[in-house]
Amino acid sequence: MQEITVQKGKKIYFASDFHFGIPDYAATRKREELVCKWLDSIKADAQMVFLLGDIFDSWMEYKRVVPKGSIRFLGKLAELSDAGIQLVFFTGNHDLWMHGYFQKEINATVYKEPLFVTINGKVFHLAHGDGLCAAERRYRFMKSILQHPLSQFIYRQLHPDVGLRLADYFSRLGPKHKYQDLQLKGVDEEYQMMYANKLLKRERIHYFIFGHRHIPILLKLNIESTFINVGDWLSYNTFAVFDGKEVVLTKY
Repeated sequence: MQEITVQKGKKIYFASDFHFGIPDYAATRKREELVCKWLDSIKADAQMVFLLGDIFDSWMEYKRVVPKGSIRFLGKLAELSDAGIQLVFFTGNHDLWMHGYFQKEINATVYKEPLFVTINGKVFHLAHGDGLCAAERRYRFMKSILQHPLSQFIYRQLHPDVGLRLADYFSRLGPKHKYQDLQLKGVDEEYQMMYANKLLKRERIHYFIFGHRHIPILLKLNIESTFINVGDWLSYNTFAVFDGKEVVLTKY
């Protein structure tokens, strides 16, 4: 398991679900400016920034083409990386097809699967948070098809103007954009919490930190385990931060 030590005076930040691209250019630009201001505000004390997926509402990389837009955000990430801040991406269900662009351009690390990491002796389980629970059978099956290299190879045979437009169209069909799934359910009905509680039966984990659900949540699962969903930047502008001792969920 990877081990990280928080340097003196530094912090580790977690954010998710910026969904750059919706509902339109003007709204995205405003949200992008806010996220960039937040990144500026943490630059002095950030050691690492974990971006837990769905940063873009649709993202797919061709070998020589990436989607237009979010240039100020991408530039800000490059600035942070050049300043020595480690950037970590998780692919989400909307920006699933990352194939080396962020690693090459801004020296980011990209994870396509959940991660276990120890930070200052605390065990963290990090993920975007989609398809973790076995009860999500249909979704997990669909995701396995989308993740398959053959599916991605076939899709990339489309002209980028067509492929990116189709990706954007299907992305906008998601229920998160219709605000039909933003009510918190019970612990026994929330897939992420079901997954976390099941995992705690055999693993010792201090912090679960996910995105995807779009609802800011900080909930004690037992005496030493805390579940956190960092929320989104469509409605809440929330993020989590670890100072080496504890994680807090806060709003920008």
